[in-house]
Amino acid sequence: MTLTNKKLYDTIIVGGSYAGLASAMTLGRSLRNVLIIDNGAPCNKQTPHSHNFLTRDGLPPGEIAAIAREEVLKYPTIEFYTGFAVQGSKISEGFLVNTSDGKSFKGKTLIFATGLSDTMHDIKGFAECWGISVIHCPYCHGYEFRNKKTAILAEGDRLIYFASLIKNLTDDVTLIISDKNVGNEDSFTTLQKNGVKIIEKKIVEIQHRNGYVDQIIFSDGTSKRFEAVYAPVPFRQQCNIPEKLGCEITEKGLISIDALQKTSVDGVYAAGDNSNTLRAVSLSVSSGTVAGVGVNAELSLEVFNK
Repeated sequence: MTLTNKKLYDTIIVGGSYAGLASAMTLGRSLRNVLIIDNGAPCNKQTPHSHNFLTRDGLPPGEIAAIAREEVLKYPTIEFYTGFAVQGSKISEGFLVNTSDGKSFKGKTLIFATGLSDTMHDIKGFAECWGISVIHCPYCHGYEFRNKKTAILAEGDRLIYFASLIKNLTDDVTLIISDKNVGNEDSFTTLQKNGVKIIEKKIVEIQHRNGYVDQIIFSDGTSKRFEAVYAPVPFRQQCNIPEKLGCEITEKGLISIDALQKTSVDGVYAAGDNSNTLRAVSLSVSSGTVAGVGVNAELSLEVFNK
């Protein structure tokens, strides 16, 4: 690895989407020298429109990010590097971040805004529809699919909560499960009492038109028409550097943070989906701003307390 330059940044932000850019703006306005490292592959790249974000409701996610990046880079102390961070280590000045193309950068503090990687269900057509008509969040997408024929692929303790949010948006709701043992009779009784239909069959394919659901095909050869599918999916951290640095990970697989987005490792912060159970553009921006505030406070107090 070659040290790209001898500059010691106040902060290196790994991840240059909404949370990372919000952190950078907060720090740039506080005259901090900031480097953003981003590989240009956000988790919502397939989503056609972003919603529930004031002043940008309905714009494509990439367009929102491009506007944000243009605004952020107007601040002279902020730099942007297109690359993929693969390693981080503690050094005497703070931290060293290495990228896959052999470059390395030094920073007093780190902010990880690296998001999550979703694990797609092993169903033909599922991945192609993800973020378009196979969706995970009624607040981000629900209004656009109001009053539509809607399926839910969910299970476990949060099923009733999740179903109640969707039933508020459409009367035509069907829970699809492959085995009734995934829930309990009380849950199914509650769902049926509220008009939620239940299909106990295995899905083999989601037929679609350019990502928009048309039919769900079952293993017995039957099919049913739907227009939207809600499907919470498992996820993993997009970046393993925080964990390798010793950052605590919660039982849900998120980076553990305090009220100012600080992790369990001094000098390391996290913002956005990697540390928040609610995945939305507005909340990513908010958490990024808070992380920037936390880092700036830490750097300022360090000078005062010398």
